[in-house]
Formats: sequence, structure tokens, C-alpha cells
Amino acid sequence: MVEGGMKCVKYLLFTFNLLFFFAGLALIIAGAVVQTRFREYIAFFGNNFSAAAIVLIVVGGIILLIGFFGCCGAYKESYCMTMTFAVILGLIFVLEIAVGIGAAVMKNKVRKIIEDKMTESMKNYNDDHEGVKKAWDSMQEKFECCGVKNSTDWNTTVPDSCDCPADKKTDEKICHKEDGKDIFKRGCIDGISEWVEKNVVVVVGVGIGFAFLQLFGIYAAKKLADAILKGYHSV
Repeated sequence: MVEGGMKCVKYLLFTFNLLFFFAGLALIIAGAVVQTRFREYIAFFGNNFSAAAIVLIVVGGIILLIGFFGCCGAYKESYCMTMTFAVILGLIFVLEIAVGIGAAVMKNKVRKIIEDKMTESMKNYNDDHEGVKKAWDSMQEKFECCGVKNSTDWNTTVPDSCDCPADKKTDEKICHKEDGKDIFKRGCIDGISEWVEKNVVVVVGVGIGFAFLQLFGIYAAKKLADAILKGYHSV
């Protein structure tokens, strides 16, 4: 049984693991939200977002289990469970850094891949192939955009979903005249990029906070494990 300051570390570690448990649950929910939210855009994103959502759900499940494992280790004062938790947490931390670096390197390539998929899907708009029409109309209305880079990407008739609402027709930053119609000015690749960049700031902030929590968890687990081992040797 740990005593003194280590008892405080024990309860801090238990609290941390409880938070870790809920963080895993949050990732599972986030994965489900991503899967649901981008389902309508699968026509030109392919299965990329579905795969990302599944990864989030799987990682969330693993973290949820690790949090539960860490809670048990702290509560029962098990050296083996506590050290195993610290090692697994350290491995996850290293993997997160690797994924972050990979995402930064692939940023421009991902934009080009999405742009190419969107351009290709436009050919199937009038055929409504695999929900392409619905996906494009939904995106152009939501992001107030038209075409991939601009409205000229539509070689045929510009879709009605490119039309500016009456209350925005005088705003030249959003709308412009084309063939007697008021349509959205910017391309959808820019609209999506802006949306992603805004949300990435939040994701990065949460990720940094989560990383600091992990480092604290590793340190606290190691200190508690050392105290438990010392207690065994003193018996």
C-alpha cells in the first residue's frame, strides 16, 4: 500500500485515467459524427472519410480500454498493470507524433486528390451517378460555392444550387453575375479548405492538450509503479 505523497499520485492517476476513458468515448462519438456528416459527400471523397471515421472509432475504443485498464492498475496498486499502462501510453504518444507529421506532409497532396475527385465527379452530375447530384447540390449550398475552382468548371448549364440567395446578391465577395444569373463566386475546393482549416485549429488545440495529459499520465504511472515496487521490496 502506497503512503503519503504517493497516495495523492495514485488518486491523481486514477482521475487522469477516468478522463482518458471519457476521451476514448469522445473519439468514438467523433468518429460516428464524421461518418454521418460526410456520408453525403462520398461520391467525390470516396471512402477516405469513412476510413478516417473507422480509425477514430477504433482508436477511441482502444483508448477507452486503456483508460479502464489504467484505472484498475491505480486502484489496485498493481505494478504490472501500471507499468503496462505507462508503456502503452508512451507508444500511443509516439504514434500521434508520427501521424501529425504525416498529416502535415500530406496536406497539399490531399487537397489535390480531393480536387481531382471533384473534377471527375462533375461528369456524372446530370446522370446522378452514385448520388453525385445530391452531393454537389448540398455542398454548393452549404459552402456557398460553385464548381471546383469556379463556376466555369461547369461546362454545361450551371446548377441551380450555385444561385445566390436574394439577400446576398449585392455582395460582390460572395456573388457575381454570369449569363444574367447571380451565382456564387468562389470554388468549392476553397470553401472546403476554409472549413477544414477552421476545424483543424480546434483539433490541433485539443490534440496538444491531450498530449500534455498523456505525458502527465506516463510520469504519474511511472512514479506510482516505482512506489508500489518499493513497497513490495520493503515487505
